[in-house]
Amino acid sequence: MGAGSEWPEGLQAVVSHPLRLAENTASDETGMSLRRNGVNSKKIEQLRAFEIEEARNIQQAMVCVEPLKLHPVEIVSRFRPVAEVGGDFLDYFRLEDHRMGLYLGDVVGKGLAAAMYAALAMGTLRGIHKRGTAPTAVLELMNERLRMRVVPGRYCAVQYAVYDPATRQLSYANAALPRPILISPQGCREVGEGGLPSGLFADAQYEGYSVQLEPGEAVLFCTDGIPDARNPQGDDFGLERVLAVCESHVRADADALLDRLFAEVDAFTGDDLPHDDMTAIVLKVS
Repeated sequence: MGAGSEWPEGLQAVVSHPLRLAENTASDETGMSLRRNGVNSKKIEQLRAFEIEEARNIQQAMVCVEPLKLHPVEIVSRFRPVAEVGGDFLDYFRLEDHRMGLYLGDVVGKGLAAAMYAALAMGTLRGIHKRGTAPTAVLELMNERLRMRVVPGRYCAVQYAVYDPATRQLSYANAALPRPILISPQGCREVGEGGLPSGLFADAQYEGYSVQLEPGEAVLFCTDGIPDARNPQGDDFGLERVLAVCESHVRADADALLDRLFAEVDAFTGDDLPHDDMTAIVLKVS
């Protein structure tokens, strides 16, 4: 998730990435301290590499990767950070009343600082969602709690959804992520609207939306790293290409759909390195 601004280049770095600058400064100071105590540069780099690897392992352990199946519903996901650690996050789970919940989010910025804020966001959500609270209330409470722990330059976009197998109704709320896509034999389309990012504005309120899912239908949730992926010519992958993949895989299972979506993004971007994390969840009713 990027942060655009008209600030001059030097000042833009301070405004957009205060934690990254602080992180680098602290890291440099640590390095100087270690050098003063006789630790050479190679050892310092090895220590930093070890710390990044440990952070990656911890983040991977926090992210749900196994499908969740509760017949006739299946939830699957893909999580691909642009660096060793990333600012995207996701989870899905069973609620006590036999409903199913899911969320995914995208922290402004990238790298270790964004990953640390993602951990804060996930911890906040995990303290809320098991109550079976309505999605709008979950996002409003999450925003309130993140505002109590303001981190300069950090906030996140997030979606939270609950599916009720008894009624086949999916209820959700959106805090600034791309709109979910309904995948149906009758056509694929965006549903709902966006909203304010979480942790940025006090007293933010969110609209609730619902979709009735028929057998064979699915919903795709994704972070903006997928539609905003760029090819060497600077073109975005875009919503239309995402919809085209969904249209051509209406009858595919959720795993096959996500495999094709990420393969299409990779083919589009070619040898260019991705500029943002990419995360997606598909909930499908068989």
